[in-house]
Amino acid sequence: MALSMRCTVKSVFRFIHKSNSHRRLFKAGKATGATSLLKGQVFSGIQPTGVPHLGNYLGALESWVALQDEYSAVMYSIVDLHSITQPQDPQMLRDNIQDMAASLLACGIDPTRAILFQQSQVSEHAELSWILGCLTSMPRLRHLPQWKMKSKQKNEGSVGLYTYPVLQAADILLYKSTHVPVGEDQIQHLELAQDLARIFNNQYGEFFPEPCALLSGTRKVKSLRDPSSKMSKSDPQKLATVFLTDTPDDIVLKIRRAVTDFTSEVTYEPESRPGVSNLVSMHAAVSGQSVEEVVRLAEGMDTGQYKNVVAEAIVQRLQPIRLEIQRLRADRGHLESLLAKGAEKARSLAAPVMTEIRKLVGFY
Repeated sequence: MALSMRCTVKSVFRFIHKSNSHRRLFKAGKATGATSLLKGQVFSGIQPTGVPHLGNYLGALESWVALQDEYSAVMYSIVDLHSITQPQDPQMLRDNIQDMAASLLACGIDPTRAILFQQSQVSEHAELSWILGCLTSMPRLRHLPQWKMKSKQKNEGSVGLYTYPVLQAADILLYKSTHVPVGEDQIQHLELAQDLARIFNNQYGEFFPEPCALLSGTRKVKSLRDPSSKMSKSDPQKLATVFLTDTPDDIVLKIRRAVTDFTSEVTYEPESRPGVSNLVSMHAAVSGQSVEEVVRLAEGMDTGQYKNVVAEAIVQRLQPIRLEIQRLRADRGHLESLLAKGAEKARSLAAPVMTEIRKLVGFY
């Protein structure tokens, strides 16, 4: 099914930042210039796979920060239940949860304006997932692209990997979420949440709202070594990915080694010049300018000179975040306390919803 027109029209959510936008986003304070916030419940989650990279930041986290200034109710979850669909070393998982919490806070997620919590600490997620799983057909899950891709990569997939889109739907519906910031590759999973909301409502009476997508207008950040694919944490080439904790020297090295082509002029032609276009796109995103503006700025430069400009822009954007991640990582107790408080707030919202669901289903 396609997203309903009602949802699609409301959900196109573009973030356009001027050159001073990072200061506004990074300092998690009061909303600027807003007299009132939009009504609705925003929910999104991110797996604890360690420190995010530049693509995660520009593609999702920057938008998450901006949503705190847009909506009155915002929730972000570190979805550790999803992460164990693949084998995990327990200590590494603990460390990754801490690193992700530190990274989200450093990027500008403000616990006074958004609920930030660890998914596994709110047991209602798993309970609702079971109920929704009993309303989901096997063929419906088999047709989801992520299962096809990941099961082929691993040759076989766990039951958890097969059913994790149902858990995603439970994550969203548990808080009666109305808006979900997603990438285009997650649209089909959001459609499953919409389907399950309708199925539940048809069977037990009107209860869940159908969540709508909030789509960021940010272009995808590509691998520095293979611009035909997305930037990824799991890329075996160490120079392919810029992490939020990379030092200035790391960033300069990676950008200088980025794949371009044999034409020295800087242009934006994603189809014919993907490597240079990826640099232009990143430069525009981190500097808050349009692609056209940064191309004009690069007039007269060759790609080697332009790489230095791009590297400097990325360093300026990420340096405050890197330093804040370092500071937060050094105080595990503080991070644990923030996540515990967030889980308590999330449970206070989830518990009454699950009480109603149990009654509707007939458990009591």
